[in-house]
Order: sequence, then C-alpha cells, then structure tokens
Amino acid sequence: MLLEHIGNELDLTERHLLVLKKVIEEAPIGILKLADVTGMQNHKVRYSLRVLEQAHLIKPSAQGAVPGEAVAKFLQEFERELEKINEKVSRIREIEASIPK
Repeated sequence: MLLEHIGNELDLTERHLLVLKKVIEEAPIGILKLADVTGMQNHKVRYSLRVLEQAHLIKPSAQGAVPGEAVAKFLQEFERELEKINEKVSRIREIEASIPK
C-alpha cells in the first residue's frame, strides 16, 4: 500500500525517539537497562543506539550511552520539522478529499 512505508518509518522514528529520551533522562544507560525500561528487544535497542550515535545524538561511554553533542540542536529543530511534516499531511489529506469517490 502507498502509506505502509511511511507508517514503518514513523514506527522506527518513534522507537529512536523513545531510546533518545531514556538516554537523556537516565544516562549513562546500557542496552539491557534500555530494553527493560522501553520494553523493546535488545537488538532493536542496539539498532536505535547505532542510528542515534551516527546522528551524534548519543555517544557511548564505559558505563553506557550518554547524550551527544547534537541533542540541543536536534531538539530546537524538532518542532519545526514536525510542522513541515504536518503541512505535507494536510496537503495529502486535501488531495485525497478531492478524489471523486
């Protein structure tokens, strides 16, 4: 279906944000603790940590993940990026509503 890919990406983004939130709140925090507090499987937590590390949103330490240097900028831009997405969704809704049924 047309929207399946978008739904999958949103699920993945939600997972990454939850992991980032827990790292910010409970740093330093390891994979096992993250899996426990988020209810996610270890391999999913590990993947999210890798993605967040590549984006410089977290960094590893001997005690576990800690927030990275890009967190402040990411959080500043987050609302603006969500607004852009909402605008696109609104345009898509308008197009869908105009399709003859």
